[in-house]
Amino acid sequence: MKTKPIYVEIEIDSTIEEVWDASQNPDLHSQWDLRFSSITYLPKKGDEPQMFTYKRSVTPFLTVEGWGKSTGTFNKGDGTRSSSLHFGTNQWFSPIKEGKGYWKYEQQQKKTKFLTQYDYDANFGSLGKVFDAFVFRPMIGWGTALSFDVMKRWIEKGEAPRSQYFRFFTTYGLSVLFALIWIYHGLIPKIIGKHPEEIRMLANTFPFDPSQLTLLLIGIGVAELLFGVFWLVYKRKKHLFALQLVVFPLLTIAAIIAVPEAAMHPFNPVTFNLSLFALSLIGYFSSDDTPTAKSCKRKR
Repeated sequence: MKTKPIYVEIEIDSTIEEVWDASQNPDLHSQWDLRFSSITYLPKKGDEPQMFTYKRSVTPFLTVEGWGKSTGTFNKGDGTRSSSLHFGTNQWFSPIKEGKGYWKYEQQQKKTKFLTQYDYDANFGSLGKVFDAFVFRPMIGWGTALSFDVMKRWIEKGEAPRSQYFRFFTTYGLSVLFALIWIYHGLIPKIIGKHPEEIRMLANTFPFDPSQLTLLLIGIGVAELLFGVFWLVYKRKKHLFALQLVVFPLLTIAAIIAVPEAAMHPFNPVTFNLSLFALSLIGYFSSDDTPTAKSCKRKR
């Protein structure tokens, strides 16, 4: 299965020297690049290529370790810089066996165009190539682009990568959580289960007959299901967090009016919706100007 090399390009409002330092200094590089937890340069002599080792902690119990070799060049004519890279790992569980690539730094008036292209051999034979083509390669390409945007924001705005990643993963982690909550509560108790307590709450609010209440319950379930899916596809997450800051207090009031004794139940609507309100508030403030992989060009 033939695959295309990974290509990522971004413009940074800074000098080549600053971008070079942020990407070539191992202590700085490992802070913004999602692909590495740590990078350690090994001693070298004179003009020898720079050898290094790297680590990527996948889980608390799984760490990928590898080796690398880089060589930097400087074009005195136009100031362009480049760095070639050869990397790999001997660990059997790594999706990557060995690869090569380069980084290039071009001055664009007051900005620097920073780009990379790299390719590698996938592990685990034919099955590994399929996994790489449809899962791992798109994921690591996205991670590279997101990392480039984090570095850009670090250089241009001074916000540390750790802070950026905290806001990013908080925002999108909460988005996935709310998607699951809305989808579950729309699908299970309303559409599939038609739970008696749900119908009872509607009966105390609307003067409908049982068949109409069932249809209304299913309609509400479909709306909640669609809203959960909307959480996964809508880009401006802050709008959805803001909407929930209004919706959850209203749902709490409606539930207490419909079934007042529900407030005495364990895991009742009051405490449940209060928790969701608090999470929405966290998401609202964390979703401001999060880094994004879409700020990068992914094709030449």
